[in-house]
Amino acid sequence: MPTAELTRKSALISNFQTITGRIAIACARTGRPADADILAVTKYAADEDVITLIETGAIKIAGENKVQDARAKWTTGPLAPFRSRIKLHFIGHLQTNKAKAAVGTFDWIDGIDSLKIAVEVNRHAAALGKTMPVLIQLKLNDSATQSGVIPAKAGELLTELRGLANIVPCGYMGIAPAGANAAELKAVFAEAKKIFDRDFPAKSGGPGFKNYLSLGMSGDYELAVEAGSNLPRVGSSLFA
Repeated sequence: MPTAELTRKSALISNFQTITGRIAIACARTGRPADADILAVTKYAADEDVITLIETGAIKIAGENKVQDARAKWTTGPLAPFRSRIKLHFIGHLQTNKAKAAVGTFDWIDGIDSLKIAVEVNRHAAALGKTMPVLIQLKLNDSATQSGVIPAKAGELLTELRGLANIVPCGYMGIAPAGANAAELKAVFAEAKKIFDRDFPAKSGGPGFKNYLSLGMSGDYELAVEAGSNLPRVGSSLFA
């Protein structure tokens, strides 16, 4: 292997080890086991970097936020040979006209924010004979452009989703307010954790599906894990 490739591989592995180490410390600070899984946000990552981390066993869960781009990369593109080695999550805002392609492309859909989109996902999953695990997106800020259900309505939406035969609600995800300080982050993460504990007291949401509270990204994943997140979404710090 050329020196440049070895150097890049070493850098990626070091990044991964740093992240997992910080997550373990964050778990230990709250007395919980190091039970958080890392969702690698691969939407902007170089294919070669993603392949390297899959081959080393670092990446087991990946996330993409554009249906067509992900479909091209993971079904016919350079990442297609590695598709079976990861669980692929859709982590963006899903439009109803993209639901069919999303159900056919992804293993999980994170970010269900209405009954309307859930019904579409359920319909297309049924047509494929597929059971689709999903996360409900909580709206943790007052941004007009941010998707999600307000926390007060989360339980109501969850009840509606549990009435659909081909999706399995497996937890909540949320995006912290942009520019929030540590105290503000802790407050919104604690609110999400309270709702998660109320609605998903078990570790499993269905056959083979782990229940997830997906909070935290590259800039705040340690605080999120301390608050109880077990599926932080990490991209820029992993592929730096």
